[in-house]
Amino acid sequence: MATTIADRLELDAAAETRRIAEALRVQVGQTLRRTGIVVAMSGGVDSSVCAGLAVQAVGPRHVLGLGLPERESDPQSLALARDWAERLGIEFLAEDVTAILEASGCYERRDAAVRRLVPEYAPGWRSKLVLDGGGLDSDRLNVCFIAVQPPGQDVRKVRLPARELREIVAATNFKQRIRTMLAYHHADRLNYAVVGTPNRLEYDQGFFVKGGDGLADVKPIAHLYKSQVYQLAEFLGVPVAIRARTPTTDTYSLPQTQEEFFFSLPLGTLDVVLQARNEGRSAAAVAAELGYRPEQIERAYREIEHKRAVTRPLHLTSLLVAPVPDVGGNA
Repeated sequence: MATTIADRLELDAAAETRRIAEALRVQVGQTLRRTGIVVAMSGGVDSSVCAGLAVQAVGPRHVLGLGLPERESDPQSLALARDWAERLGIEFLAEDVTAILEASGCYERRDAAVRRLVPEYAPGWRSKLVLDGGGLDSDRLNVCFIAVQPPGQDVRKVRLPARELREIVAATNFKQRIRTMLAYHHADRLNYAVVGTPNRLEYDQGFFVKGGDGLADVKPIAHLYKSQVYQLAEFLGVPVAIRARTPTTDTYSLPQTQEEFFFSLPLGTLDVVLQARNEGRSAAAVAAELGYRPEQIERAYREIEHKRAVTRPLHLTSLLVAPVPDVGGNA
């Protein structure tokens, strides 16, 4: 009986959990020579699954969950993370990183760039980045906008020139980098390893910050598509409140989904398209399975390859002029 691409993304969740847990146990204990695991928990499904896998690997007494909110975070994120940590029986620490971000100039640098485009932008306003492209029906390149909302008023969008876009992204990247810095602080004091939480879509397409959420000692779900992460979440007992939550960056003060910021397709559909691309399937065959036109899938394929090319430097380790022998890796 022929199977669809979506069928091939179905996991034996119990077997996959055992496989990942065993790999984590070996990587943390033998390769990294650490005695436990630190997981930064965002209240999202990826970090929740990683926390559950960490418990399966080394037991709850050797896992530390971190909640790292800041003044623009959704309060629900911390509440959901804390609740799941309590159910897992792991230690959970919450550290508000607002003061560190203020000291680094995160908010000030970002707002200065926004005010060049929206001079009246002031404290109390909310904002986010939004991509507006042609989608699957046009070859038009994605255009980035800043969406701003004064208190009690409607959201409006302003197109972002390249300079302001880079400055806003550079400033907000402080958030991921500060959180990773604190994760490594706790890992160092406890002799633990830091677990990274990117899934396959994020890892493949470069949806992470180098030196931030892209930095970790081990990334246990980077081989799993988003739909497969949800399968493990159900098996591990991750609460429905987390599994039903729309994936979000939780980086900007206005609510922002991953799809409107980075991905051009619903995540479940993108799983299938990316798997088909990796299998070398024709656009026509994928279109027939998903109910799209072949030219739409061709555009999706081009977008996948474009993101891979543009974000390749994020995957590179430090470059050397010449090899240095007898060294295990680059810092």
